Amino acid sequence: MLLYHRTDNVRPVPDGLGKGAQPVRIGAHLSISAGLPAAGRQALALGANTFGFHTRNPRGGAARTIGADELAEWRRFQAEHAMGPLVGHLPYVVNLGSERSIWDFGVRVVAEDLLRCHAFGAAAIVLHPGHVPEAERPQGLERVAAGVRAALAQAGPDRCHLLLEGMAGQTGEVGATPGELGAVLDLVGRPDGLGVCLDTCHLFAAGWDLRTTEGIDAMLAAFDASVGRAWIGALHLNDSKFPLGSHRDRHARLGQGELGEAGLGAILAHPFLSGLPLIIETPVEKTEMYAEEIATARRLASKGAAPCAG
Repeated sequence: MLLYHRTDNVRPVPDGLGKGAQPVRIGAHLSISAGLPAAGRQALALGANTFGFHTRNPRGGAARTIGADELAEWRRFQAEHAMGPLVGHLPYVVNLGSERSIWDFGVRVVAEDLLRCHAFGAAAIVLHPGHVPEAERPQGLERVAAGVRAALAQAGPDRCHLLLEGMAGQTGEVGATPGELGAVLDLVGRPDGLGVCLDTCHLFAAGWDLRTTEGIDAMLAAFDASVGRAWIGALHLNDSKFPLGSHRDRHARLGQGELGEAGLGAILAHPFLSGLPLIIETPVEKTEMYAEEIATARRLASKGAAPCAG
């Protein structure tokens, strides 16, 4: 099972992510409320060759039913336009570090959406690992791992990939360091179909200076040591409103934040990071403005890979 990458086969990932030489896969976070084919057509109009989506209402509402006709139309569209790999995002209210009733809800939602999204060919869905008070960190990490383990068991083997998102380090967030993400993976047992999603804004806010090749390589070396590069499956591509090490999760338009075009250029020139599915989640006033973001990303990516150790 090979994870999507343009040039190498170093990471495990679900079928459908692609193999061999491929164009950079860049997309934006779109709504699927009007149907998957509509979202695909919108992605094409924006200049995207993949997209992200919420698996259900981000505040945790009921999941939308995708009927057989929509599914058949979507499969035809996806095959015709090579759209993907799709990367979903679970509701923000899922907190596997919380008390039992909230934990039970979270496990159920993760398990359901792993199966729902697999049914229409999504490659992965992303989960914020949860919030845990500092005073109960070890027990909280155990709860998060137990929740992930339970959700994977409920979903069974025929499901899409689950990626734990690296966070900015706001109060109580689990997963702001490679060590915590690696610890959760270890506690779960590192089964097939589990990995990590990076976010450029979160990494910068957590203290990783991604504005240079050297800074990116230092970050990846830390992830190699605790997580393993083979477990990184996707990248959320966002600029940061606040400075390096702020621990504030506030996205900015590409090139208009603290990372700037120089930083984003270094990220998009990096052979490992640019080989991941890249999903933009910047604060646009209307969806059509994602065309500008995607054009910016493609322009920066087209400058070519910078020399680096990674």
